[in-house]
Amino acid sequence: MLRSLASIAVMSATVGQRVAPLEPGTEAPDFRLASTPDQSVSLSDFRGQPVILAFYPEDWSPVCSDQLALYQELLPEFQRFNAELLGISVDGVWCHLAFAKDRNLHFPLLADFEPKGLVSRAYQVYRTPDGTSERALYVIDAEGIVRWSYVSPVGVNPGADGILRALQSLGS
Repeated sequence: MLRSLASIAVMSATVGQRVAPLEPGTEAPDFRLASTPDQSVSLSDFRGQPVILAFYPEDWSPVCSDQLALYQELLPEFQRFNAELLGISVDGVWCHLAFAKDRNLHFPLLADFEPKGLVSRAYQVYRTPDGTSERALYVIDAEGIVRWSYVSPVGVNPGADGILRALQSLGS
């Protein structure tokens, strides 16, 4: 059974300043977030295949732009593992659409906008002082279990090596 977002958000609010993402082996909280003004995406939509969740602080920032451009270049490699990539930030859908068009991104950017940061909180990566999410990565297996998680310093592009290692380990 999927854990409820509300119960996880309450638990994550008790975590101090140190960010501790959901640990491998944890059931990934399901969510539904807007991908366009009239469409939404749910984690459970991708049950049966691996999912990469890339939480990032904000559209348009230099590090976020570089990070997501790298993932766009690596989409064929992610697809080799049948993995779906989902970008998540607290920005709204219109901001995401403009950013994706400008940066030529061809994967969903999901708006964790209202209630602000609910999914980021559920995954224990909400930055309360800034009102944004951490720069955090999750690889979730086909059954909805977190298999790898990582939080990078906000000003550092985490690259994709960890994602690729995690996806490779799913096949072993």
